[in-house]
Amino acid sequence: MTSNAIPKKYISKKRSEALVAYTFLLPYIFIFMTFTVFGIGYAIYLSFTRYNLLTAPQWWGLEGWRRVLTDDLFIRVAIPNTFKYVLVVVPAQTALSLVLAFAMDQKLRFRRFFRTIYYLPSVTSSVVISLIFVWLFSPQGVINQIFHLNINWLNDIRTAFPTIMIVNIFSTTGTLMLIFLAGLQDIPDTLYEAASIDGANAVQSFFYVTIPMLRPVLFFVVTVGVIGCFQVFDQIYVMTAGGPLDSTTTVAYVIYKWAFRDTTVKMGQAAVAAIVLTLIILVVTIIQRRVIEGSGSTEK
Repeated sequence: MTSNAIPKKYISKKRSEALVAYTFLLPYIFIFMTFTVFGIGYAIYLSFTRYNLLTAPQWWGLEGWRRVLTDDLFIRVAIPNTFKYVLVVVPAQTALSLVLAFAMDQKLRFRRFFRTIYYLPSVTSSVVISLIFVWLFSPQGVINQIFHLNINWLNDIRTAFPTIMIVNIFSTTGTLMLIFLAGLQDIPDTLYEAASIDGANAVQSFFYVTIPMLRPVLFFVVTVGVIGCFQVFDQIYVMTAGGPLDSTTTVAYVIYKWAFRDTTVKMGQAAVAAIVLTLIILVVTIIQRRVIEGSGSTEK
């Protein structure tokens, strides 16, 4: 036996530790493999089949992909609407949550109360919030009564989508505010003191100290916002059902419509749409990560 040989007792101890570790990990591995890996794999398989919930999958090859990628509702309506939703809601909710977090980080009276109030919509069911807004924006609702208007907000192609955007911004800003607030409280006070000594005012400290230090938090908030907005469904389902005239139809709603509402064999096409949506989210996330990291390296 050489001096470099590993003792058998040491190998046995390592194996027992690994066995214990994998035993604790086994429930998670089972859930991950069953509901994630198998789910993704089965969705990819269904994308090549002709199928609904009442029939057995029949191999269809690339026909489902061809139909989805040439479908006017999907290409000309759902995808542009989804991108429009993302481009409006994500910047709005990010900016608003950052402003609220900055305000809640100040030494104000009743700030705990206001933090709770701002966060309440985030822990309330989105269906409940959507129903409340349906009541608020109905033709005889509170909004029209207060401002003496006669607008059918949810049945007008000019106002239906902006109304849903307002609902999403209202219901998600609280969570993003708390994330930004945690990031703000993690910034050392010494950085602000050094900036003050160098002659920086409050605005300069915000843009040259606060924002750069919040870049990892900003990336997380934007990523979460982008993924959530690309998957928007519940508000649309409750408030407009994709109408009027498909003006609020998004990719997620098309997936639901093809999979569970249409009586034709479109479950396979819904799987194709889900895969396309996943790829879009992946590409957008990679691009925004490059942009945020690139801006950080440029400033350095």
